[in-house]
Amino acid sequence: MDVQTLTFIIVGLSFALYIGIAIWARAGSTNEFYVAGGGVPPLANGMATAADWMSAASFISMAGIISFAGYDGGVYLMGWTGGYVLLAMCLAPYLRKFGKFTVPDFIGDRYYSRTARLVAILCAIFICFTYIAGQMRGVGVVFSRFLEVEIDTGVYIGMVIVFFYAVLGGMKGITYTQVAQYCVLVFAYLVPAIFISMMMTGHILPQTGFGATLSDGSGMYVLDKLDGLSAELGFAQYTEGSKSIIDVFAITGALMVGTAGLPHVIVRFFTVPRVKDTRISAAWTLVFIAIVYTAAPAVAAFARVNMIDTINGKDGSGTEYADAPGWIKNWERTGLITFNDKNGDGKMFYTAGKIDDPNSANEVNVDRDIMVLANPEIANLPAWVVALVAAGGIAAALSTTAGLLLVISTSVSHDLLKRTLKPDINDKQELLAARLAAMVAIVISAYFGIHPPGFVASVVAFAFGLAAASFFPAIIMGIFSKKMNKEGAILGMVTGITFTAAYIIFFKFISPELNNSEHWFLGISPEGIGLVGMFINFAVAAIVVKFTADTPLEIQEMVEGIRNPKGSSEAHAH
Repeated sequence: MDVQTLTFIIVGLSFALYIGIAIWARAGSTNEFYVAGGGVPPLANGMATAADWMSAASFISMAGIISFAGYDGGVYLMGWTGGYVLLAMCLAPYLRKFGKFTVPDFIGDRYYSRTARLVAILCAIFICFTYIAGQMRGVGVVFSRFLEVEIDTGVYIGMVIVFFYAVLGGMKGITYTQVAQYCVLVFAYLVPAIFISMMMTGHILPQTGFGATLSDGSGMYVLDKLDGLSAELGFAQYTEGSKSIIDVFAITGALMVGTAGLPHVIVRFFTVPRVKDTRISAAWTLVFIAIVYTAAPAVAAFARVNMIDTINGKDGSGTEYADAPGWIKNWERTGLITFNDKNGDGKMFYTAGKIDDPNSANEVNVDRDIMVLANPEIANLPAWVVALVAAGGIAAALSTTAGLLLVISTSVSHDLLKRTLKPDINDKQELLAARLAAMVAIVISAYFGIHPPGFVASVVAFAFGLAAASFFPAIIMGIFSKKMNKEGAILGMVTGITFTAAYIIFFKFISPELNNSEHWFLGISPEGIGLVGMFINFAVAAIVVKFTADTPLEIQEMVEGIRNPKGSSEAHAH
């Protein structure tokens, strides 16, 4: 059975499972739609949170970044993993104790301000749509190859599937769908990694195979092989970083605090019954994430060695285009691999040059987002493994998209309508508004998937920077500073997210030719500027507090109560 047929079968069965769960777990109230009734066991919530977290950026693009950037790509592993520790220790239990299940709800009540709530709503929607752009791009990449449709068509298919379990099921449907999606994506990620590790190093575990010698008789370690290939082909050493220390620190920091400030992650901790369960849930989440994240460097290294060997040939003289491996032909049809025979020798060759440089010897351009998806084909694994990876990539992208769409719909129906504009609407009307908002958000996210502002992990990194510059300071100060008032929080959020968004937009869209370390502020890239935005937020808030009215006494008492995360309120809206 060929890859496409198997892909239709495996992906089709997974879609049927997701839709079936959504119908079974259909939300009947706003409490079920927003927080799954608050009765999800910590183990299940940990698995669902891991799926919510391990988006297309984690599954598809992270190993691709590491594969191309080597040591520098490790910042994504450090930042995203460290962020969960920060979230579990400093935010989740306290927010759960407070009882309000959205970030705008917390900010609106903690800072006793309708304006603060509106600013938080706008920040949440902006961050979520930025994040969704990367997810829908991932969906399109998967479908374009494995279902042999246009990327645009792939985005539309993904949009329809998300519609069913996000709009119908709400958080209740999404939670149990994400449990299933985690199972699919973890098997899809590890099965080919284990096979390739055994083939290349003889080690069953890719985590140990990453540091082992190759089984081709050369006696070389995997990383030594990559360093040699990189030097030979004009790339930077795979195990040596080219980024400055300050940029590495900034990107890692932005990803860490951005993780702790992401609204679609925070809301998951309101689905468990007790405050104690938030810590247990976060611990399980870290375990489930680590299973994939510790394998990512090995997947990246194995894929790069095999990619270079299959394009340049074992002898390094290039491969006849007419005899190119099937995986190259398959991905070439999607436009994510391109070949330009500039010297007319009929051979493909991959070096450090750029395909659009007429003086470069590089004739092959490979999109980094395909590395995980193409990995089984590059290694000539069975067709069912290739199809399984396709299902995993789709599961990763759709699981996070659903969580983000829920935050957008909740921000509109609950925070904007119920808590701000129309407090007299009943539960049924609020639920209808939430579903309508989710439908509109799906259509808008499809547009961003068709016209993405960059490759998957880059776009997602921008969302983390925006969250770091806006929500993280406001939440931290809201929990640990009784003196922080509404004026400080509002101006801090506005200043932080405005600076960060302007910096990203300038270097990525207005003047991309200036997007290099010579022109960056303090040598910090757009991916890491969120950390600077965070410090600006803190600084502005601290200065404004000095010149404005004190926080009301009842708010200070409320903050004092939040700091003791024993016992909890139900996740509520009033």
